[in-house]
Amino acid sequence: MAPKQIDDCFLHDKDRLTHADAIDILKTNLSPLSKSETININEADNRVLANDIKAPRPIPAHRNAAVDGYAFAYNEYSKEKGTTFPVTQRVIAGAPLIENTPKNSATRIFTGAVMPKDLDTVVMQEDVSLNQSPDDQTAEKNSKVTIPPGLKPGANCRQAGEDTSENSIIVEKQTKLTSRHIAAIASAGIDKLCVFTKPKVAVLSTGNEILSPGDEFHIGKVYDSNRPMLKSLIKSQQADLTDLGIIKDNPGDIQNALMKAAKTHDVIITSGGASKGEEDHIITSLQKLGKQHMWQLAIKPGRPMSFGQINDTLFIGLPGNPVAAFICFFLYGIPILNRLSGQEWQNPQKFQVIANFEIPKKKPDRREFLRGTLKTENGITSVDKFNQDGSGIIRSLTTADGLIEIEEATTSVNKGDLVTFIPFTQNAI
Repeated sequence: MAPKQIDDCFLHDKDRLTHADAIDILKTNLSPLSKSETININEADNRVLANDIKAPRPIPAHRNAAVDGYAFAYNEYSKEKGTTFPVTQRVIAGAPLIENTPKNSATRIFTGAVMPKDLDTVVMQEDVSLNQSPDDQTAEKNSKVTIPPGLKPGANCRQAGEDTSENSIIVEKQTKLTSRHIAAIASAGIDKLCVFTKPKVAVLSTGNEILSPGDEFHIGKVYDSNRPMLKSLIKSQQADLTDLGIIKDNPGDIQNALMKAAKTHDVIITSGGASKGEEDHIITSLQKLGKQHMWQLAIKPGRPMSFGQINDTLFIGLPGNPVAAFICFFLYGIPILNRLSGQEWQNPQKFQVIANFEIPKKKPDRREFLRGTLKTENGITSVDKFNQDGSGIIRSLTTADGLIEIEEATTSVNKGDLVTFIPFTQNAI
């Protein structure tokens, strides 16, 4: 379960919260889960490290050749004229260290092979002249190699520890592991990792009118798009998901479902049903079981959200419209799950692009998140705005590359203006 949060951590004294206010409340009050577990490196994708990973030895552990070629001692070589050496040894990757080499000689060497102790420079095989064919191993050992002038000392030779020195940190605690981090850890020979436990998340829908995909359609019913969408979003963040299905608009059933979920989960997520109508029982049930704080956010889309707690289990009530639910989960839900999973608070990546649209007039007291599609021509990237702003138009999500963020102070946008863009790809959704 989640560590105990501050009592009333979502409480505020404002009629409407700005986007920055909401982020500040979440960033200040949420804590990571306190438990950790040990897993195999092959299961580590997108998990969050619970401690630093240090190199048990230098990486690489020994000097080695970066190319196929010939190794020699630079102090026996003429940089101005070049040098001809007899080839006296042959070393392949995986062979042990050669302690001693004859003076004024070269060693045939292959990529990754340990450099002989007395040699420090490698010339690429295509840059030399041989008096025997290098394809004949016996002839090669009796051959001579002419190395051209102009090489630098240490050329084509990887030094021990040039990637990572012994005992230095390879990957820091609270890092969400990607293929790049896993490669670095594997290069140190480490196969067991201590990671934070995954948040346990329960998701449910409520409503007598809701059907699951695959159910027979009837007039007056509507298919539940939010729950399958939220399940996919939650899974993308490496949380342990429980699908509680659709709960009918019955106060006892809803209260019982919330109470059971709170005993075994860190987060409960719902969408819709958060108003004060007679048949919206989620909020009433939450208030009976724990604490609830309705947030009115000065954003578009997504204005009404509900946050609360049942004991130490967090409750997130998302808007009912699919686009608003998606955007609010993207902006707030993903950072919440990442924080619970052990990361520091993660602000989304943003960059500036050229607006390929116009907004003649915008309200000055809210932040708007528009669905946008990127276009690059002649090396210049611009963004088109989806032509309908309704928060129920799911098609706008399937065509968008991310969100165009228009801040509160901006009251209009002209074609050609720079606007802020938040890509969906950063969270693999």
